[in-house]
This record gives sequence, structure tokens and C-alpha cells, in this order.
Amino acid sequence: MPARFPRRVLRAAPLLAGALSLTALTGCGGGPKSPESAGEKAGRAVTVDNCGTKVRIAHAPQRAVALDQGSTEIMLSLGLADRMVGTGTWTDPVLKGLEKANAKVPRLADRYPSFEKVLSTEPDFAAASFTYTLGKGGVASRDKFAELGVPTYLSPTDCAGKDNSGDGDGARTTPLTLGTVYGEIRDLARIFDVRERGEKLVQQLKSRVSRATSGFGGGDTSVLYWFANSDSPYMAGCCGAPGVITKELGLRNVFDDTRQEWPQIGWETVAERDPDVLVIGDLTRRSQSAESAAQKIAFLESDPVTKHMTAVREKRYVLLSGQDLNPTIRTVDGVEKVAAALRDFGLAK
Repeated sequence: MPARFPRRVLRAAPLLAGALSLTALTGCGGGPKSPESAGEKAGRAVTVDNCGTKVRIAHAPQRAVALDQGSTEIMLSLGLADRMVGTGTWTDPVLKGLEKANAKVPRLADRYPSFEKVLSTEPDFAAASFTYTLGKGGVASRDKFAELGVPTYLSPTDCAGKDNSGDGDGARTTPLTLGTVYGEIRDLARIFDVRERGEKLVQQLKSRVSRATSGFGGGDTSVLYWFANSDSPYMAGCCGAPGVITKELGLRNVFDDTRQEWPQIGWETVAERDPDVLVIGDLTRRSQSAESAAQKIAFLESDPVTKHMTAVREKRYVLLSGQDLNPTIRTVDGVEKVAAALRDFGLAK
């Protein structure tokens, strides 16, 4: 599954939670201030309608935690490292260009940090990319954070037009668009009172998409997105982050007939669809079979069912990181990388 790690039981810590409740409620002081801190300190409270929950942030956060890599990279891109006290749930190396900023922020865990570990940082705000992170099996529910006076923000890319009630990665009732990603950036910029930075980042991303997609559109190049697992592979459905890449470049996803985010599909069916191009996840984790691109390619070129596929015979492979395939600012990186590969393959229309 793209965004999740094997589920674990969260350790209960009622005594610790009680001991930390006061500091969590008052933990906004003591952190270093950003260049815009004077305006932020004097700023009014912000209320955000977020994934069906009205969240009130009384002051621009000074001790924020980002519980998923996607949230982390947005906050770092907004220049907020000096107001972050922890990150968690990493799937890849940090986005290029953010290494120095990221090094300033403590990593609480490579996977889900425990609720106790998060509370020990005395946060005044918590952001997450995925519903699961702020639910059962993740870090803790939004209600638990709220009980301690810590407002939470959930990325709308995982709730707007999406049904997460099943056991998998959910299903899209409405196709994801980059507009939802831009909305998340603007929400966080508003919460931290750095609106100008947010708008600048949005415009930079829009410009990158415009440059990458120039010359594309109207073709019939078919593509398949394989995230992980060679035994029962996770392939992208129509309407998540890969759907954004597909639409922006005018491609056709061979599994655009399913709204599941990452359905598991047999290789016989994959071979029948016979895509022109294979976009494959080059993952750094080691939790399922065929995680790296090298492992995936070795499987594709040796398996009797897959080795005769057009994309395999032509070696039309596009390698994306796990985060490139997640709905966040890295989706723009995905657009750029797929566009560049298609040009190299002579498939730009």
C-alpha cells in the first residue's frame, strides 16, 4: 500500500498523557521565531474547515509536528523548519533542496511515532497527510489531540472526494486535482501566517507543471502505475495522484475503470491491458516484495506472463519515488519525470 506501514498497536499512556496535558496546552512559547514572527504573534485566531472538522488555531504555531512526509515537505517548503519540533512516517529521502532545513528538525520515528513521543515535544499543532495517521493504528485520533488542546490538520487530498471506510487505500468519488494540493499549501500558509510564502510556492508549482506539460495532450499513450508487491501488485486506479499525472499529460491509465486508490490486480489482467509505458515505484522501504525499481524490472523481464508486454520489451520504464506517487507537492515531480521520460521514448504528442 502506498502510504501505510504494517499496522501496529499503539502503546497506551494515560498517565503520561495526563502529565503532559498542561505543557501541550501551553507549549507555544520558547521556540525560535521566523522572520515573519512579529506579524504572526499579533495575528488573529484562524479557523479552518478541514475534512469535515472545524479547527481553530488560536495563534500561528511555534511548535508544530508533521506526522507524515508529505506534510513535512510542505511545511519545510514554506520555510517553517524553525517552528517544527518533530517529524515522522518517512518513506523516502527528503525532497531535494530541503536537506538542510530538514536536518534542523528532530525525526521522531521513521514510521509512526508513538503518541507519547509526539506529546513529549510539547506541540501546539500537528499535521498529517493521511487519515490513517490520525486514526486507529496510526499516531492518535484527532479527538485525542484535541483533548490536550493540540489542533490538528489533515491533508484534504486524503479526504476530499475520497471514501476511506474500507480496509485498503480508499476509493475516489471525485478525481483528485492539483487544486486540492494547492489548497493544502494555502491552508498551512494561512495557519502559520505566511500567506505570501504559500502563494509563491503555489505559483512555482503551477509554473513547473506548465513547463512540463508543454507539447502534451490529445495522445493515446497508455500507462500503468505499479507501486509495490510482485505477488499481488498494487496498481493505480483512475483518480488519485497518478490520475493527476495521467490527466496533465493527456495519457490513458489502463486501469482507469476503477476508482480504488491502489487496487491489487493479477498479472494476467495487467498483461491483457498491455500498457505502452510502465511507471514503477522505486521504494526505499523493505516491507513487501519487489520494493525497489531494480527488483520490479527483474521480475517484469523474467516472469513468463509479463516479459512479453510492450512496455517491458521496449524497456519503457519510468522510475518514481513513493512520495512522487502520493498526493502532495511531489505529484508535480511525478508530472515532470513522466513527461521527460515520454519525450525520451519519443511518445510526446
